[in-house]
Amino acid sequence: MSTLYTQKDSNTWKTWLLMSSFFVLIITLGWVFSYIFDNQIILVVAVVVSIVMNITSYWYSDKIVLAMYKAKPVTREENETLWNVVENLSITAGLPMPKVYIIPDSAPNAFATGRNKDHSAVVVTAGLLSMLNKNELEGVIAHELSHIGNKDILLSTVVVVLVGFVALLSNWFLHSQMWGIGRGRDREEGNAHAIIMIFGIILSILSPIVATLIQLAISRKREFLADASGALLTRYPEGLATALEKISSYSRPMTNANNATAHLFISNPFGGQVFKGMSKLFMTHPPIEERVKILRGMES
Repeated sequence: MSTLYTQKDSNTWKTWLLMSSFFVLIITLGWVFSYIFDNQIILVVAVVVSIVMNITSYWYSDKIVLAMYKAKPVTREENETLWNVVENLSITAGLPMPKVYIIPDSAPNAFATGRNKDHSAVVVTAGLLSMLNKNELEGVIAHELSHIGNKDILLSTVVVVLVGFVALLSNWFLHSQMWGIGRGRDREEGNAHAIIMIFGIILSILSPIVATLIQLAISRKREFLADASGALLTRYPEGLATALEKISSYSRPMTNANNATAHLFISNPFGGQVFKGMSKLFMTHPPIEERVKILRGMES
């Protein structure tokens, strides 16, 4: 069973496993593409790209995500209430004060990002600030600080860059087949090349799907632990429970919501959705009802 301590260690090795797997996957795709297109330069490029993307995802993934959502940094003078909540809970959690950002979006939501506790940020939407009272806001901030303390943030943010890149690469390959690129060699080498071509197409289709399933599985498990850790931090589980209910009642999606970043947020950024049966496999978050039930069970 996951605990605060096992989660930290687990997230550390999961991050390195993810980056290593990405390295192997891109090189494999590069080898397949280089064979199909009869161009060894593609393999060399794949090696270079995999190294560059791993470095980028580690050092700059948080900046990429903040830019995607047009998040604006906040000072104490600009929003004293938010700043004080983050500062006070950071002290309570024994964490350095993270940077604070606001996304100009009416949909209520929040996330934490960064590569470690010394280089982290807590991000909330304008809609969240307008909807929640102070106790509820503390519950949400405590949840996000728990992600920082549990070392969730690097893993979650790296996934955004790597999964997004795999999807783009696979999409490029599929379109190249529609445009007829690489078919000349197929006529020359017959069945052997046709088999590699089919393998390449299958690999291109499956790669982003597998990457996304990993992304979703990581997200769902960590949310329960962050809820529990956040509730222990504030010593008031009802604050987060009520906040989650209010957030889930807002049905409209965030302006820049997309699948690559959905798992970062405290709640589904696409608005209220009902998942049943196999569709639960593609949920970025556990059902709000389950999370609220567990939180309220902590008070009894």
